Amino acid sequence: MELTTVWFLLIAVLWSGYFLLEGFDFGVGILLPVLGRDDRTRRLMINTIGPVWDGNEVWVLVAGGATFAAFPEWYATLFSGFFLPLLLILVALILRGVAFEYRGKRADARWKRRWDWCIFAGSLTPALLWGVAFGNIVRGVPLSADHEYTGGLLTLLNPYALLGGLTTLLLFTLHGAVFLALKTDGEMRGAAGRLAPRLTLAALPVAAVFLIWTGLSHGDVGAWVLFGLAAAALAGALVTTRARREGWAFVATAATIVLAIGGLFTALFPDVMPSSTDPAFSLTTTNASSTPYTLTVMTWVALFFTPIVLAYQGWTYWVFRKRLRVEDIPA
Repeated sequence: MELTTVWFLLIAVLWSGYFLLEGFDFGVGILLPVLGRDDRTRRLMINTIGPVWDGNEVWVLVAGGATFAAFPEWYATLFSGFFLPLLLILVALILRGVAFEYRGKRADARWKRRWDWCIFAGSLTPALLWGVAFGNIVRGVPLSADHEYTGGLLTLLNPYALLGGLTTLLLFTLHGAVFLALKTDGEMRGAAGRLAPRLTLAALPVAAVFLIWTGLSHGDVGAWVLFGLAAAALAGALVTTRARREGWAFVATAATIVLAIGGLFTALFPDVMPSSTDPAFSLTTTNASSTPYTLTVMTWVALFFTPIVLAYQGWTYWVFRKRLRVEDIPA
C-alpha cells in the first residue's frame, strides 16, 4: 500500500475519532438549555464532559496538522476556500472553551446564563458546520486548474451540504443525550434517557436520506457497505435507547458516527477535493501529497506517539468513569 493511501486512511481515522469523542461534547452543550433546568443540573451536565472535552479537541488539531503535513495542497485549498465556515467553527470552539472556564468565576445568575448560552452556541455551530464542510468536500467544489477555490460562500450552502450539516447536528445531539444517560444517575439520567429515543427517530430519516444521496451520487460498493452498517447501528440505537441500555446505546451511536464518516471518506477516495468545474482539476491523494521522504518520517513519528496518546486518553476516561448525580454538585 502506498504511503499516500496510508495517510489518507490515517486522516480518516483521526476525523472519525474526533467526531466520535467531540460529538458527545457538542451534544451535551446543545442540550444544556433543554435538560439543564437550574444551575446545579447545568453544572452536572458540564461536569460529565469537564475532564475530557479539551483532550477530545486535540483530535481535530492532529487531523489538521496531519492534513497540512501529508497533503499540503489539500490543506491550502480547503482552508482558503472554506475560510469563513472554518473561522466560525474556530471562534465557536474558542467561545465554548472560554465559557467552560469563566461561567463559575462569579455567582451572579445572569453571568452564568450568558456563558451557558455561549456553550450552547459554541457547540451547535461546529456540530452543524462540520457536516456542511464535509458535505461539500465529498460533493466537490469549483476548482481552477491551479487547484484554487473559485466559488463563494453561497456555493457552500447547497442542499446536499446543508443536509449533511443537519445530519451531523442531529447525530451529535443524540450522541450527547446517550452520553448523559450513561454518565449520570437519578433525574438527569431519566430525562436524557427519555429524550434519546425521540432524537433517534428524528435522526433516522435525515441520516438515511443523506447517506442514500451520497451513495447514489458518489458512492461505490465499499461506501454502500459502510452506509448500510451505519444505518443498522442507528436502528440499533433506537432499540437500545428505548430499552434504556445506555452502554449499548452509546456503542450504537458511536458506531453510527464512525461508520458514516468512514463511508464519506470511502466515497471520496482517491480524491481529497473533487472539482465540480472539471474532474481533471481535482485534488487527489497523488497530486496533493507531500514527498515520500516526508511521509516516511511522519509514519515513524505516528507509530511511536499514537499508542502513547491513546493510552493516556484511555486512562483519563477510566479514571473519570463513574456516574455523577445532582447530589454530588455543591449548592
